[in-house]
Amino acid sequence: LGFPIIRGIVSLFESMKIGMETLQFSADHAMPEPEKKKNSFLEKVYNSLTLLVSFALAIGLFAVLPLWLTTKFFAIEKTAWLFNLVAGLFRIFFFLVYLLLISRMKDIKRLFEYHGAEHKTVFAFEHGRDMTLENIRPFSTFHPRCGTSFLFVTLINAIIMYSVIDSVIIAFYGPMSLAARLLVHLPLIPLVMGVGYEVLKWTSRHMNNPRIGWMTKPGLWLQRITTSSPDDDQIECALTALRTAFDSEWEKYTGKEYIAEAVD
Repeated sequence: LGFPIIRGIVSLFESMKIGMETLQFSADHAMPEPEKKKNSFLEKVYNSLTLLVSFALAIGLFAVLPLWLTTKFFAIEKTAWLFNLVAGLFRIFFFLVYLLLISRMKDIKRLFEYHGAEHKTVFAFEHGRDMTLENIRPFSTFHPRCGTSFLFVTLINAIIMYSVIDSVIIAFYGPMSLAARLLVHLPLIPLVMGVGYEVLKWTSRHMNNPRIGWMTKPGLWLQRITTSSPDDDQIECALTALRTAFDSEWEKYTGKEYIAEAVD
């Protein structure tokens, strides 16, 4: 994963794969053994359908609908930067509404507490502290390389990249229809996210530089929605997960200050 942009794309798909496997693992262990054997096939079918429907809804809400609304209500198809700015603002609006709505759900509130525990634990680890509850508690739940920040950076990056690409196409072929924009934009989503990954890594390394650090602020602000203060049990869970991830190399990496390469 040493190639810029490509490593972001690969990391994205790896994270999705690990996330699905983790959910399946949790479901398997929560189900009694007889029920597990009885429903294993149906559950796999259900999970696959759920994934497909979720993916389709995400594409519809954050890709198709913003383009359709901008095409339907604004006569700006010939001006690529303005069209993509308006469509991008629609995406950001839908993203914020989505986060606010799910944050009101009881289970999601609990999930966001675990998210905060993860950030505190990673912060303590990156600062080379002894990994104890007392040392982890004081750290912030807002982390510059959070997946929430990554998604927001990607939304901003989409406005810029699609504006440039659409401008080139319009210059050579004239105004783009809704169908043409979908055919161009959808296949480029992995590339847009790969570039967003690199931008997030770069800004997180230079966040103490006033000329660059401001770029991390919107993502950190969004984490007021997606993270909450955890209890000690949740911190212990995050610490156990981190130890398990490092396995036999835990001692090799603890006690040193560094910035991890991955988006957490």
